[in-house]
Amino acid sequence: MKRRVVVTGIGLLTPCGLTSRETWSALLEGRSGIGPITRFDTKDFSCRIAGEVRGFNAEDYLDRKEVRRMDAFIHYAMAASEMALKDSGLTVTPEIGERVGVLIGSGIGGIELLTRQQNVLQTEGPRRVSPFLIPGMIINLASGMVSIRYGAKGPNSSIVTACATGSHAIGDSMRLIQRDEADVMIAGGTEAPIVPLAVSGFASMKALSMRNDEPQRASRPFDAGRDGFVIAEGAGILVLEELDFARRRGARIYAEIAGYGLSGDAYHISAPSENGEGAVRVMRACLRDAGLPPEAVDYVNAHGTSTLAGDRIESLAIRTVFGEHAGRLAVSSTKSMTGHLLGAAGGLETAVACLAVSEDVVPPTINLETPDPACDLDFVPNKARKMTVNAALNNSFGFGGTNAALLLTKVR
Repeated sequence: MKRRVVVTGIGLLTPCGLTSRETWSALLEGRSGIGPITRFDTKDFSCRIAGEVRGFNAEDYLDRKEVRRMDAFIHYAMAASEMALKDSGLTVTPEIGERVGVLIGSGIGGIELLTRQQNVLQTEGPRRVSPFLIPGMIINLASGMVSIRYGAKGPNSSIVTACATGSHAIGDSMRLIQRDEADVMIAGGTEAPIVPLAVSGFASMKALSMRNDEPQRASRPFDAGRDGFVIAEGAGILVLEELDFARRRGARIYAEIAGYGLSGDAYHISAPSENGEGAVRVMRACLRDAGLPPEAVDYVNAHGTSTLAGDRIESLAIRTVFGEHAGRLAVSSTKSMTGHLLGAAGGLETAVACLAVSEDVVPPTINLETPDPACDLDFVPNKARKMTVNAALNNSFGFGGTNAALLLTKVR
């Protein structure tokens, strides 16, 4: 029998809040975290809006020297990991340290530090480049710094799968616990991409919303007026534990991770296949891993980025997988409020699925005013819904055709 894996701690740092509870409250209230970009002058940019983490002080979690030496994506990971561990009530002691691992990923990593030091190289020369550039920007140092801080000596790894990163990190962590390679994993995603190079790069792909004058209405998944996603930042970190380990210490359990699926589209560098077959296969793989029929699922936290093709094709894929039951599903995209956290999105949205299961409430899809006829599901428009959620599916799809799905259930 596979060892069972549960979620006991949640740490969220998002455009909607500086804590998990602030974020969750904002999502249930339908409050957007999107606004004008304040990090740099956007006068010459076609896209001038983003989901920034506002009011965050890295020195609340790190000393001043550490802050200067690391990119913000590591700051966010450290903050969210501290929140998650405190929430779980777990103290990593030397007695259990070798059975505690860390797996935190990022889609882009330390792009702000990289571009800043590139400017130093060009203006001041190679001798002025910081010796902390490499450890401050490479993606696995988010896991590395968390491991060092807490003495977590178990599996220490990282994932880079674009917008599926956070979900793959959590799913792979589940597998490590199932295989008895760890009892506890600190897992999720972190991202800090709101810099000129990244914003201009995504804008050049025509991927971003240009609704600059209405930032809070710009992310509108499944709406006929959608015109692209809104780039955002933050971190979503979970503490996963083997069920008996968690029960022995009296941990509060949010949900069980009952299933995990992976697939590849093998189709295009950024677009999903027209019939959504990669998304269909990943959801079916997840349900098969959980040993549950489609009818057991009550809620889907959709990838739902607010792109024209992506939302339509995900809707088709959900219809294909769930058949007649699709009409009874609650489906929502919290990206309508948070924007798209890229590599951190899966961590955040898996946490949302956990909280939906734990609290029997589903957050809405805001800005859904004129539903796209091609997106014909119940997207929980504009208002949260109290309902029994025994099982929630989270979808994450990334550039390169990489897909992940996770199924969260109540513990039986």
